[in-house]
Amino acid sequence: MASFETVAKQFVDFYYTTFDTDRKQLAALYRDNSMLTFESGQQLGATNITEKLLSLPFQKVAHKIEMLDAQPTATGGIMILVIGKLLVDEEQQPLSYSQAFHLTQDSNGQYFVYNDIFRLVYG
Repeated sequence: MASFETVAKQFVDFYYTTFDTDRKQLAALYRDNSMLTFESGQQLGATNITEKLLSLPFQKVAHKIEMLDAQPTATGGIMILVIGKLLVDEEQQPLSYSQAFHLTQDSNGQYFVYNDIFRLVYG
């Protein structure tokens, strides 16, 4: 079995590559009991989370990960904190962001996003 650090790195690489190229494909990473907090607005369930991600007001986005920290949880999950920058559409000034993921395993041992918290960092 892969270490939690390896799983975290692979997950983050996959998540942001998919987000930047085809956001609707992120639905497979969430379940009906998953929750997203995006700039203080909350969405519950894979369908609502995907709708929120698809409704974001930009066509192009590119994430650049600056820091990634991960820890195992007592229940076999993984907590991940990402600090990075993103460019949207034709903007030249990147926006700083932080995003936290709590990955947990389903009954088949597959990791999914149970909690996802995203916040732009100003200043």
